[in-house]
Amino acid sequence: MEEGSDSHFWSKLSNLFRANKNEDVIQEAIQEAKEDGELKPDEETMLLNVLRLSDLQVSEIMIPRTDMVCADADDTIPEIVAGFVESGHSRMPVYRDNRDNIIGVVHAKDLLVALAGETPGALEQYTREVMFVPETKNVLEMLQEFRARHAHMAIALDEYGGTSGLVTLEDVIEEIVGEIEDEHDEPRPEEIQPRDDGTVLLSGRAALDDLGEAMGLFLTSEQVETIGGYLSDMAGRVPAVGESFDVAGFTLTVTEADSKHIDWIVAQKTA
Repeated sequence: MEEGSDSHFWSKLSNLFRANKNEDVIQEAIQEAKEDGELKPDEETMLLNVLRLSDLQVSEIMIPRTDMVCADADDTIPEIVAGFVESGHSRMPVYRDNRDNIIGVVHAKDLLVALAGETPGALEQYTREVMFVPETKNVLEMLQEFRARHAHMAIALDEYGGTSGLVTLEDVIEEIVGEIEDEHDEPRPEEIQPRDDGTVLLSGRAALDDLGEAMGLFLTSEQVETIGGYLSDMAGRVPAVGESFDVAGFTLTVTEADSKHIDWIVAQKTA
């Protein structure tokens, strides 16, 4: 690679983004740069992932309402601090009456300051403004809004204005660089788990490319990359718990799912 060629590529790429060029044009420039040695494979992957952000909605990457860790506005500061310790989070939405009425967000560091004082005061003193976004918001636009507003968290709303979930800057960054784990994260279970009864438990995130070697289930698709996406594509919707599909010599039964995606599937080889 000639000296200065890498800076030339980054300048060219920046111009393409600023000019709002067609995604295919930018993708072609990225792939050519990799072939010319101007990009490392992991750099290519991250740049292509940035492009794909425009194809994602907040609802696809958010933490669902049912999994949100929140603080009740009537909780005491020691109770909320205990919630921070248990969850390992650094920020927590605050609601009044129910989770459709999010009134702000509280930061753990603010409560530490409160506890250091003689009288901590009421929670409202430490509640900051929270950002609200539609669950259909484009993830690339979400990233840009996080940057513009110097925010790290937003509450996603459904079409009726109710709380649909919570999205963080970390959720968006993980779509670019991959999973970011810290000491508070629960270990993620294996996505392909053979069981003693001969069945295989599959995460909806399990990649189609991994199923062939792992269990002899060979599937290809130009539309999706995961088994959960494959079954949803087959059904034309997200299948409900209990639905089964006969695919390539296996019966695949959905065992855990919500309205947005499939979580777990049991695969059994057909006789």
